[in-house]
Amino acid sequence: MKLQAVLFDAYGTLFDVYSVGHLAEQMFPSHGERLAVLWRDKQIDYTRLVSMSGPAEAAPHTAHSGSPFYRSFWELTRAALRYAAARLQLPLPVEAEERLMNAYCHLSTFPENREVLLALKKRGIPTGILSNGDPDMLHAAIESAGLQGLLQHVISVHSVRRFKTDPAAYALGTAALGLPAGDVLFVSSNGWDAIGATWFGYSTLWVNRSDLPLDPLGTQPTYTGRSLRDVLPLIPAL
Repeated sequence: MKLQAVLFDAYGTLFDVYSVGHLAEQMFPSHGERLAVLWRDKQIDYTRLVSMSGPAEAAPHTAHSGSPFYRSFWELTRAALRYAAARLQLPLPVEAEERLMNAYCHLSTFPENREVLLALKKRGIPTGILSNGDPDMLHAAIESAGLQGLLQHVISVHSVRRFKTDPAAYALGTAALGLPAGDVLFVSSNGWDAIGATWFGYSTLWVNRSDLPLDPLGTQPTYTGRSLRDVLPLIPAL
């Protein structure tokens, strides 16, 4: 099988979601890392909650329409920050909240990203992001990281009002590329995302930067690596 395109998850894969911990540590000494971790965990919890929930009368239609409780990723990110601060009993006045939210638009990028994206571009490989993030969030992060022009598709689940791992979210990638899922390499550092994409039918690479155990659900990503550089041996030039 010859892989013909690459889709990247954004948060955790191209952009370091825990880099907000540096600012959080300055604002809340000795609590920055804990805040960043809890913030991220609740953010993902909320995407699942709003995607999977609905009133009983909506049940027959949920497969064909957005979640009735959908909120934008930006809204859920803010709600998760408020929860994390309350859980850790940290004061979060409006100014502090806005500073941290702004930091989420300017996350650090992983050092190998630009090198890998440039190599794929030189090989003529179509690339893109498929992310839970809102379009404005994604474009801000790409610009902040200096990755403009290196990703042909920036695909947000906002258009279907469902978050990954819903199949409707993953289907946006195949529709944008015009390719079967198996011909596309989906790259994520989030183990749950790599499994969800594998179940959808993508060829997958789990970038396991932290040497985490695989979720024991009877499914393995197609490939496992330690950085984005592990994409390149899998993708010959077109």
